[in-house]
Amino acid sequence: MMNVLWAGMIILACVTACMTGRTAELSAAVTEGTEQAVTLCLALTGVMGLWSGVMELMQKSGICQGLTALLCPILRPLFPRASKDKETMEGIAANVTANLMGLSNAATPIGLRAIERMYGLYGKKGTPDEVLTFVVLNTTSIQLIPTTVAAVRAALGAAQPFDIMPAVWGASICSVVVGLTAARLFARFSISGGNQ
Repeated sequence: MMNVLWAGMIILACVTACMTGRTAELSAAVTEGTEQAVTLCLALTGVMGLWSGVMELMQKSGICQGLTALLCPILRPLFPRASKDKETMEGIAANVTANLMGLSNAATPIGLRAIERMYGLYGKKGTPDEVLTFVVLNTTSIQLIPTTVAAVRAALGAAQPFDIMPAVWGASICSVVVGLTAARLFARFSISGGNQ
């Protein structure tokens, strides 16, 4: 679907540039945009490498395991069936920990492994509510250290790339609360609708 949307936007831009006689501006924008994209990717690679190294050190030193142990009691009410399987619960907690550190790139593979284990527990038929809850939690995720956003800001010349942290904390907490509340409400509606 995203391929169709991107292709549509590119075709629309080309057609509009041709119709309005602004092909020179389009060519300049393409050149400038690709140059900026490469610069941004290189800047992000460095910062993501740094924070991935920090995450690796946290795992080796046991800090991640400590955070996971702290998070498990908080996460158990959200995932009552998954909490019966230690490995699944550790995967969920590790995903939340990676998101807390702002490492969404590291959180994704951990999250996919946790979902695979959840499907192993529940079976492949349909999508269990706990899987949907986990997807919502992973998508909204509270970020204590917004490393990716700060890396983008630093690459674009922000003098203090981490000065957005209070706003990120507030927005991410609100998004988690709203997302999980909506997931619970929809789960109850689907259960009550199925019983009628």
